Amino acid sequence: MTPSNDRPVSRRRLLSALGATAGFATVGVGEVRATRSGRDAESCTETTVGPSMVHYNDSIHEVCSDDAPETVAIREAVKTSLADEYPTVGALIDAGYIPYFDFFADGSWSHWINPEFIGDDSMVDPSRPESVLVDHTWWRPIGVMFMATVEGERRDPPPTVYEDDGACVPWHAHVGLPGRYAWWKYQTVYGDVSEFPCRTPWMMHVWNYPHSESTYAHAAPEYRGGPPAEDPGFETDADPNEEELAPKHLPAALSAKVEDLWQSPR
Repeated sequence: MTPSNDRPVSRRRLLSALGATAGFATVGVGEVRATRSGRDAESCTETTVGPSMVHYNDSIHEVCSDDAPETVAIREAVKTSLADEYPTVGALIDAGYIPYFDFFADGSWSHWINPEFIGDDSMVDPSRPESVLVDHTWWRPIGVMFMATVEGERRDPPPTVYEDDGACVPWHAHVGLPGRYAWWKYQTVYGDVSEFPCRTPWMMHVWNYPHSESTYAHAAPEYRGGPPAEDPGFETDADPNEEELAPKHLPAALSAKVEDLWQSPR
C-alpha cells in the first residue's frame, strides 16, 4: 500500500527530509474524542511535502511556564523515571522501545517509541512514556515525548497540563510528509489504521535538561549532560565515548525488526 494523497517516495528521500526535522496520567484530560486516522477538513489543509508541524495553540509561548508547579512536577517525575527505569539504551530495548524513523536520519538525537505504551489507556504518565528521546553523542535518554493516544487511538483535544492563568496545552502534531508517513507506517504494523493521515497524534516533549526556549520545546536542548557517555546497557563492541550511537550498533534482532518496519514501499 502506498500513501493515498502523495506519490510514492523513496526511503532515502524520506530520511533526508526527516533529518531536517510526545501520578500524571489523569492531568487535565477532560472530555476527549477519538479520531482513528487524523483526517479532518481542518488538518488536511495544513499538510506539506517537507517536514512541518503545528502547535495545538500558542500556549507553549503565551501561557506555559517552566516555573509553574505543574511543569516542575512533571519535569521531576520524568527525571526520576529516566534515572530509575530508562537510564540506558539497553534499558529502553528491554522495556520494549524501538527506534523511530528519525533514528535512521543524520540527526544528533532521535525518538524511541513503545508500542505497548502507545496502545494502553494512560496519557502523560512519566513511568510509561510513549516515547523516550535519545542523544546519539552520549548514548543518553534526555527526555520523553508523550502522545495523546488511548489504546492506540489519537485523542483530540489533548490533555491540558494546567489552567492557572490560561490553559497550558503545549502539544504539537506533525503535518509534513515525513512525519505523517512514519506514523502511517507504524500504524500499518502496530495499529488498525491503513488510511494515510493528514497529521500525527498530538505529541508533547518534556526535556530532562535545561532548555533556552521551554521544557516543552520541539528541538532538543543544546546541553545534554556532557561526557562521559552512558553505558550502552546492551552487549556491543562499540565504545560510546568514541562512537556516536547509530543503526549499526543495534542488536541483530532489533535491527531486523526495525528495518522491516521502516522499509518504504517499492
